[in-house]
Amino acid sequence: MGDSKAAPIKEMPLGLDTTTEEEYASQSKLLQEFTSIPSIDKAWTFKSDDGIGSQAMFSISQPNILANKRRKSILSAHIFKEKNSSVNFRWSPFPVEMTGVSTVVPSPSGSKLFVVRNPENKSPSQFEIWGPSQLEKEFHIPQSVHGSVYTDGWFEGISWNSDETLIAYVAEEPSPSKPTFNDLGYKKGGSTDKDCSSWKGQGDWEEDWGETYAGKRQPALFVININSGEVQAVKGIKTSLSVGQVVWAPSTKDVHQYLVFVGWSSDTRKLGIKYCYNRPCALYAVRAPLYKSEANELELKDSSTEDVPVFNLTQQINSAFFPTFSPGGKYLVFLSARSSVDSGAHSATFSLHRIDWSTDVTLWPSAKIVDVIPVVMSAEDGCFPGLYCSSFLSNPWLSDGCTMIISSFWRSSQVILSVNVLSGEVLCISPADSNFSWNVLTLDGDNIVAVSSSPVNVPQIKYGCIVEKTTKAAAWSWLDVSSSIFKCSEKVRSLLSSLQFSIMKIPVKNDSDSLTKGASKPFEAIFVSSNSKKSDTCDPLIVFLHGGPHTVSLSSFSKSLAFLSSIGFNLLIVNYRGSLGFGEEALQSLPGKVGEQDVNDVLTAIDHIIEKGLASPSKITVLGGSHGGFLTTHLIGQAPDSFVAAAVRNPACNLALMVGTTDIPDWCYVEACGSKGKDIFSEAPSADYLTLFHSKSPISHLSKVKTPILFLLGAQDIRVPVSNGLQYARTLRKNGGEVKVIMFPNDVHGNERPQSDFESFLNVGVWFRKYCK
Repeated sequence: MGDSKAAPIKEMPLGLDTTTEEEYASQSKLLQEFTSIPSIDKAWTFKSDDGIGSQAMFSISQPNILANKRRKSILSAHIFKEKNSSVNFRWSPFPVEMTGVSTVVPSPSGSKLFVVRNPENKSPSQFEIWGPSQLEKEFHIPQSVHGSVYTDGWFEGISWNSDETLIAYVAEEPSPSKPTFNDLGYKKGGSTDKDCSSWKGQGDWEEDWGETYAGKRQPALFVININSGEVQAVKGIKTSLSVGQVVWAPSTKDVHQYLVFVGWSSDTRKLGIKYCYNRPCALYAVRAPLYKSEANELELKDSSTEDVPVFNLTQQINSAFFPTFSPGGKYLVFLSARSSVDSGAHSATFSLHRIDWSTDVTLWPSAKIVDVIPVVMSAEDGCFPGLYCSSFLSNPWLSDGCTMIISSFWRSSQVILSVNVLSGEVLCISPADSNFSWNVLTLDGDNIVAVSSSPVNVPQIKYGCIVEKTTKAAAWSWLDVSSSIFKCSEKVRSLLSSLQFSIMKIPVKNDSDSLTKGASKPFEAIFVSSNSKKSDTCDPLIVFLHGGPHTVSLSSFSKSLAFLSSIGFNLLIVNYRGSLGFGEEALQSLPGKVGEQDVNDVLTAIDHIIEKGLASPSKITVLGGSHGGFLTTHLIGQAPDSFVAAAVRNPACNLALMVGTTDIPDWCYVEACGSKGKDIFSEAPSADYLTLFHSKSPISHLSKVKTPILFLLGAQDIRVPVSNGLQYARTLRKNGGEVKVIMFPNDVHGNERPQSDFESFLNVGVWFRKYCK
């Protein structure tokens, strides 16, 4: 008999040999050091009680890989302006972890903090009102009142009224009752959830808003009285209207308070809304539930018998969102994606608009919409390329009451703009000579708290001050703020210090007469490399391609891409024509030409750096997700000898398959056919269109592919369902191609859960190093 105490045989993880396991071990340790660098999600400032300086509060998040969640915390600071024009942030010694917190929203005065804890099951939502030193109120809102509060950044809207007694917010409408069955069949009148002798059926299926909104049917509007805890659904809003982004309107001539919100109509089909600004929407005003003062208490007066009017404020325009009122309530300002709605492109150049606000509610429906910033079609070099703004601050206004501070994409960077909503003057106030990206976090009076970063520089907090006011423009000074928020290991700091980046202008090849002026202008690529070339040979290259296609890769810090740079790769991050930030003509040149123009732009960018001696043709890899995966799989089919390895995240490989399974079938029509696609879009495409979709897809070039490819797939993806990647991977493997597939069973399109993101980029690094040795 054998020795029962013999050492167990070491089992290798599936798909790993000893060499690969060693690579995993060394790379994962470094990736962990990059991954642990925190991010600032939001920030707020308030006046100090002592009148000296101001208080700042930062919401910080950090991946908790073991728990597969993001760890959230709050860090506070006291801001002092010194006499020598410097600024001093006195940080609290430690951040406070916000376990189980979905979102926090301070009141306008900073004296109260609203904390939302959404349930992970059918439990009540938990609301907390905190004062300066203690918990003042706690409310549990049952599912019969509403479901989870929206904290998604799009439908999300949480707004305090001016006297800080009421909070308006967006939450999931209560679920409709489901049929109940028992051993005798259907049970009339239903049953309680705790009834063990019966079971619940499913009832009618209802549409949701697609990717990331699975199980969410109807965002609705509610108001809570923070003194009594009483919650009231706002009445008068049609059930066909999904609501979001609520704010309190300034006082009117009558006794009622009003709410302004964004509404998306969905009488029939709800098409996916995540990353899709081409869904028509409007601003509405509705009367808030009326409270009256009785015995020093605010008591809800039920207005269920009254006819509550809802005013459409933006009937003259087909897109309006992110409403914000100026200080004093003179102006209502909002963004519009009418260029997206008109063209069908999922994202495009925004415009900014103003309504001069009246205290007479009868004038609201006929109020004139003033264009503040129009859609920029094509900009001259160095000039404002158009507005590309993904959100507004909760208070973006300077004290003059007419100047907003906004972050916006400007070609391959993000900049900070000041916008005068009366004159329409737009000024770039972040440093003009910087290739870094800048993002405003919050305002401190007429000063700005921002963050600046680059592909090779971790974020740095900056404090912006006006140093010179002239009749033409104000000059801004940007001060460094000492902070340990973005502290990283010495190893990471040393690796980043050995890197450099530049933004390259890439001339358009085969410039035809049919191109618009904007589409003929050079596009850009961000090139990241070592700053100390050791020999005549070039480091291997990763060509990184963003998704969309109408998004943009910015010159900001990315932990994942910085990790890949630090393990010996140069990066070529291509913003092909069709990307945001370059004007509307360049963007609209791509729909109808996907798989051709974008592919040629990437190949042109690669040729550009090869000609400059910055890349070796024998050591080029390619990486992309979503439409970037579409491009990656196109490239290895159309240029089969150009890439030694490829990796894709949830790629769109076959539009003919995708059109019948995605939450955005209209995207397939617009990107394959051009803007006419939005008018011919059908849930049941003809054989001719299915043939066209196939011809535009990477799968039509599959027989030519030689490149080893890694697939990273989210099984819950409804934007580009997993069948798309699997069909391509299985066919390629059957053809003898080298294929590796990693499936994340609980991930959606972004593969953004901490463990999935970590394993994805670890495998990308190992995969590319394997083929670049």
